[in-house]
Amino acid sequence: MTDIKIGDVVKVKSGGPPMTVQNIGDYTPTGPSNGAMCVWFDGKTNKSHVFAVEVLEKTDVGFGNVRLSRG
Repeated sequence: MTDIKIGDVVKVKSGGPPMTVQNIGDYTPTGPSNGAMCVWFDGKTNKSHVFAVEVLEKTDVGFGNVRLSRG
């Protein structure tokens, strides 16, 4: 069983952009029975696709070593 849930930031195990899981469910007959609807941006264009949950992994998206300070 996977621990991926709605709202998680994921990527395809073989690479690709960070994506947000919008929904998880059964997408048969045209998609996987254990599928995750993922959304992401390609430039300014919103994209979406259903992936089998098994090909996804959680990823960290953050500010890295950026420090925020006032004034």
